[in-house]
Amino acid sequence: MNAKEPRGPNEKLGALLALAGISNAGLARRVNDLGAQRGLTLRYDKTSVARWVTKGMVPQGAAPHLIAAAIGAKLGRPVPLHEIGLADSDPAPEVGLAFPRDIAAAVRSATELYRMDHAGRRAGGGGIWQSLAGSFAVSAYATPASRWLITPADSSVARSGEDGGTTVRVGHSDVAKLKDAAQEARRWDSKYGGGDWRASMVPECLRVDAAPLLLGSYSDEVGRSLFGATSELTRLAGWMAFDTGQQEAAQRYYIQALRLARAAADVPLGGYVLASMSLQATYRGYADEGVDLAQAALERNRGLATARTMSFFHMIEARAHARAGEDKAAGAALAAAEGWLERSRDGDPDPSWLDFYAYDRLAADAAECYRDLKAPRQVRRFTEQALSKPTEAFVRSHGLRLVVSAVAELESGNLDAACEAGTRAVEVAGRISSARTTEYVRDLLHRMEAYGNEPQVVELRERARPLLVAPA
Repeated sequence: MNAKEPRGPNEKLGALLALAGISNAGLARRVNDLGAQRGLTLRYDKTSVARWVTKGMVPQGAAPHLIAAAIGAKLGRPVPLHEIGLADSDPAPEVGLAFPRDIAAAVRSATELYRMDHAGRRAGGGGIWQSLAGSFAVSAYATPASRWLITPADSSVARSGEDGGTTVRVGHSDVAKLKDAAQEARRWDSKYGGGDWRASMVPECLRVDAAPLLLGSYSDEVGRSLFGATSELTRLAGWMAFDTGQQEAAQRYYIQALRLARAAADVPLGGYVLASMSLQATYRGYADEGVDLAQAALERNRGLATARTMSFFHMIEARAHARAGEDKAAGAALAAAEGWLERSRDGDPDPSWLDFYAYDRLAADAAECYRDLKAPRQVRRFTEQALSKPTEAFVRSHGLRLVVSAVAELESGNLDAACEAGTRAVEVAGRISSARTTEYVRDLLHRMEAYGNEPQVVELRERARPLLVAPA
């Protein structure tokens, strides 16, 4: 917790603290709490903050980024280090948040993010993402979503490689390798969770394989395919970060994935990225913004996407409405999702990234909607349908469905059935690497606290203990 030498009063930090309405003691508490979320033991107090403001002392390590995150959370927007007078600390949290209009700038923005992630991983532990703890801000999605809605495709993406890039000539075979990598990563992620080492190789693939291709030479046709494949991989990297609890990394990957989808002129893929953003926003407690993002995906894809794709987007919309407590809107979105799914046919040109979506997935998400709406009878009905076809290909989804089933049984007063489903969920969670699944289990145990002395609850808690104390 040592600080660098004083530089004179930090007027920028003082002014922004006043704007945010945060006291010195309040900032210290927020920074300590954000550090604890990333396993850091920090003991800053109001005197520490006073030194930062009046003497210009700069705390070392992750502290500058935690300060920016704490103020940003209060203001409801990202706060870059230069705005609080701490821009000489690395790494810059702005990386990955830009959505450039210019295609060359878009390539630089994406490849810079890939390099930053690599530097963080080499640093060990949480690396850069640990430094950016808590820096997720849903407002960062506003500009990307609006620019994509206004212009969902670039006019041309052909590149000669003369503007600082390499001389490698990119062909369809290069793009095919990226698509194969994405398909393999999706398979491992579904089966073993975003933290599985085989799935987590996606960021390395982006840095080592995709980035040099983006900086190479290609025709407009090949470039569109290249940007599409790279967008898929980048969205996957974001999804895996989301699944393992690295929300700040997920947000940056999603923004770059959306920009690359625009370069690919792939509107359904852009909608898929927006749907991923919507789920994250909803999961983080920003359900209204989640509705907006899902509806943006729907609006641009009318008349373009397949029936199955439109069904998926409506299902994501329903999740956000349900989390916001809007039962009628959630019901309408679910009905629309079911209607579109009934229209789909085996011969439809559905995108490969949607191969997981069928009625059992719709039923699973419907169950979660009704869980949020506190309708346990509906939860049980849809969960039974979701669990009717267990498959080893989607282990994580099966585990999540078991937890939702346990919650429904608990709210219906069936403690034994809830503990039975919970036990099965814990067994599944122990076989995968997914912080999201662990959080579902944690929430279930929290709901069971009122039955804390019941033998079956005690047994379930003991079974879950290794899962809950293990690093996410």
